[in-house]
Amino acid sequence: MDLNAFVNFKEKIIQNVSKVIVGKKDVIELVTISFICGGHVLLEDIPGVGKTMLIRAFSNSLGCDFKRIQFTPDLLPSDITGINFYNQKSCEFEFRKGPLFTNIVLADEINRATPRTQSSLLEAMEEKQITIDGQTHRLNEPFMVLSTQNPVESYGTFPLPEAQLDRFFMRISMGYPKREDEIEVVYRNKNFNLINEIKPVITLDEILYVKNNFSKVDISKDVMDYIMDIIEETRRNEKILLGVSPRGTIALFRACQAKAAIEGRDFIIPEDVKMLSPYVLNHRIITKGLNKANNIEIINHIIDSIKAPVEDF
Repeated sequence: MDLNAFVNFKEKIIQNVSKVIVGKKDVIELVTISFICGGHVLLEDIPGVGKTMLIRAFSNSLGCDFKRIQFTPDLLPSDITGINFYNQKSCEFEFRKGPLFTNIVLADEINRATPRTQSSLLEAMEEKQITIDGQTHRLNEPFMVLSTQNPVESYGTFPLPEAQLDRFFMRISMGYPKREDEIEVVYRNKNFNLINEIKPVITLDEILYVKNNFSKVDISKDVMDYIMDIIEETRRNEKILLGVSPRGTIALFRACQAKAAIEGRDFIIPEDVKMLSPYVLNHRIITKGLNKANNIEIINHIIDSIKAPVEDF
């Protein structure tokens, strides 16, 4: 396995996206890890912090086909997946592909669509295919859904069900930029077409290599036990009603493999687990009580309470 290929992959994407997104290298890295693992990302934050801009810049950097879906209450499942229509010229039914037939999908304000429309993404996100009128259609490769939602505003929104949330590889909050970073953003936005200057820096061969080889990263028994200690604690913690599912365990393991690879290592260390657990696990637990505690804080508390292996890896 060529670890330099992974390191260069990460560096080129971060450097390119950072031309329009200032001070968010950690978020760009998390999105990159999710892409390598074939996962999907939910960017949950207030409007105006750069969620959509980051997704567009990331897609442009990869040179992948990109489509945006603006989720609204009147959006129908067929508007996303496509429909079979009757062609009067050929006297036959033909399939008209929806916007899901692309590489990178921006599902903007996903929680504004009805549960029925949200559910139309379940098969696509999990199995990378859609079934219409009993016929299955494979989606393009690579395929990634990057969704945004505003966690503050509740008017005219439909909360994502747990089954939908569990399909997302990570849930990430960008947060406000630092003072000096925001000043830099203001200066850069003198050029309103800055996003159009983001050109592809990654080839298809590079994409295929990292996606097909990151799973070669190894893990020791001690670190695997450390992952399982965290997972099992979410299932017995008194503040958590529903703990992390096995799908979440697999997601955390795969994320750690990709993280190690882009750092130039062929083995996972406890720091990978500590860094990624809050983002991979925070949306996979249900807390008790009406006043929901901050899920990331609970995950961090669990991590702090569990002793990490300290031997030399």
